[in-house]
Amino acid sequence: MARRKKEPQNIHRKNISIAAEQLFLQKGIKNTSMSEIAKEAGYSKATLYVYFKNKEELVGFLVLESMKKLHDYISQAIMKCDGTKERYLEICSAMLKYQEEYPFYFSMVLETINIDFETTNFLPEEKETFLVGEQINELLVEFLQSGMLTGEIRSDIEILPTIFTFWGMLSGLIQMAANKEAYIGQQMRKSKMEFLDYGFEMLYESITV
Repeated sequence: MARRKKEPQNIHRKNISIAAEQLFLQKGIKNTSMSEIAKEAGYSKATLYVYFKNKEELVGFLVLESMKKLHDYISQAIMKCDGTKERYLEICSAMLKYQEEYPFYFSMVLETINIDFETTNFLPEEKETFLVGEQINELLVEFLQSGMLTGEIRSDIEILPTIFTFWGMLSGLIQMAANKEAYIGQQMRKSKMEFLDYGFEMLYESITV
């Protein structure tokens, strides 16, 4: 343990979060105890609580880290090209990449998050997750407004409701493709990506001129 004491706090938190993620994937969050996480990470339970006060804080840390990754993916997708449709398809690819790399968190970041930071108790990670989510929304607002200026995206749509609608549609489409890949292949005679490309195209056509 002497070597570990010399390591920075972020290294300990990373080690613990990796172990927790593995157990959450195997057993689910509710069925995983802090004792099990400590054992998997190679820490004593007492040491574990030095870096995470409870399981809620640990889950919050993991969701925040994955949200930051999603922000990076979408930011890079938007900067990758200039054309409206090209940028849209890059955003779709970014969300698909995120789901494939972080399937456990894909649905979690789309669930209810705390937005009341005035009258309720909250974890620091919750507020930061909210702020990162707002940064992602700002990127998508810029994308839609840019498409409106070029005349490619309909000017009559409401921007924020459209963003939320697309979050729901794209995430549902991507999750369904992951869950029903065998059915899609057997009944539709399409690969997972062929099905997704079809769905992405349909959604894009709903907001374009």
